[in-house]
Amino acid sequence: MKTLKTTEDLAEYCTYASGFDYVTVDTEFLRERTYYSKLCLIQLAVNGDAEDDAVLVDPLAEGLSLEPLYELFRNEAVVKVFHAARQDLEIFFVNASVIPQPLFDTQVAAMVCGFGEQVGYETLVRKIARQSLDKSSRFTDWSRRPLTDAQASYALADVTHLRTIYEFLRDQLRKTGREKWLREELMILTDPETYIVRPEDAWKRVKSRTTSGKFLAIVRELARFRETYAQKNDVPRNRVFKDDALIELASTKPRSEQDLGRSRLLLREARKGKIAEGILNAVQDGVNCPPENAPKPDNGRDKLQVNPALADLLRVLLKAKAEQTGVAQKLIATSADLDSIASGARDVAALKGWRKEVFGGDALRLCNGEIALSAKGSSVKIVNV
Repeated sequence: MKTLKTTEDLAEYCTYASGFDYVTVDTEFLRERTYYSKLCLIQLAVNGDAEDDAVLVDPLAEGLSLEPLYELFRNEAVVKVFHAARQDLEIFFVNASVIPQPLFDTQVAAMVCGFGEQVGYETLVRKIARQSLDKSSRFTDWSRRPLTDAQASYALADVTHLRTIYEFLRDQLRKTGREKWLREELMILTDPETYIVRPEDAWKRVKSRTTSGKFLAIVRELARFRETYAQKNDVPRNRVFKDDALIELASTKPRSEQDLGRSRLLLREARKGKIAEGILNAVQDGVNCPPENAPKPDNGRDKLQVNPALADLLRVLLKAKAEQTGVAQKLIATSADLDSIASGARDVAALKGWRKEVFGGDALRLCNGEIALSAKGSSVKIVNV
C-alpha cells in the first residue's frame, strides 16, 4: 500500500484521479484534547484494480501541502464520495475554506434508499459489498508514526469498499428517481454556515429550564466567553467548563474568585487565572445587560395547541408512507414535525421538498379533511373524502 508524503506525489495522484468519474475519501483525526480536529491521515481511492489506485496521504509529513487535494475537491467533473461526511468536511473547511463539490455521502444516500437512519459504514460493507471489516484499529492514535500495517489496512478499507457502496447506491437512486432527494439532503452539508461556530450564538446549545431574560443573558455571556477561549486556545469547550457548571454560575452569579471557589461543579483550574477572570467578567456583563438586549427564548412550541387526535392520525399516515417508500420514518418527519402540523404550523421541514411529495402533501390533505385513513389487512389505505 502506498503512502504519499510529498506535495509532488500528491499532485501526481490527484492529476491521475481527475481522470475518473469519482474518488472516495476518508480521514482519520484526533479531537479529544483540542477544539479543532487534528488531521492525521487521508485515504483516497479511484475506481481501479491497480495497487496504487487506493492510497494514503500523510498530512503530518514535513513540507507536504494539501493544495493538490483541494484542487481535486474543486474539480466539479469528479464526484467526491464520503461516508458520514460532516466531520471530514468540517476539517477541510476549517483548514482551507474548501468544501468538496460535487459531493456524495453514502450514509445519507443509504437512508434515502431505505437502509434506515444513520446507517454505519460497517453495515453497508456487509450488506452491499458482502465483506467484513476488521475494526480493531478504530481507536488507535493516528498521530503516531510510523503507522502499523494493521492501521494502514484498516484505513484503506474505508475507501476501497466505499467504491462498491457508492456505485450501488448511485444506481439505486437513478432507478428510483431519488437523486433529487439526495441533493436536497446534502444542501446542509455543503453550506459553509454549517461549519462556522459563532461564540455569540453558543448559548443556544446550552439546555436550561429557566427562561428568564436576565438568567439567559448571563448564560449567553458565559457561553460566549467559553467558546472564544476554547477557539483561541484550541481546547475542547468542556475543558474550560462544562454546561452544568455554566448553569450553576448563571444561577449563583459569582463576583470574586472566592465565590468561584465555592462552586460544586467548576473545574479546579477554572477557579483562578484567565478563565476565572473571563467567567467573572461574563457574569457581570450578563447582570448588566439591559432587558431589551437579553436573549429571547423560543417559546413557540410551548404555545402550540396540538390536536392530539390529528397528531395520532398523522403518525399512522407517516408509518404507512415510510413502509411504502422504504424510508425511515424519522427521516421523513420527526414527532415534533407531526405535532407542529397538527397545531396548524406550516413552516415545517416535512412539508417541503421531497418530504412533501412523499408525505407532506397527503398530511395537509388529511388536516383539511380531504382524505381519510382506512385499515386494509395489515396496511393503511388512503380514502378520498
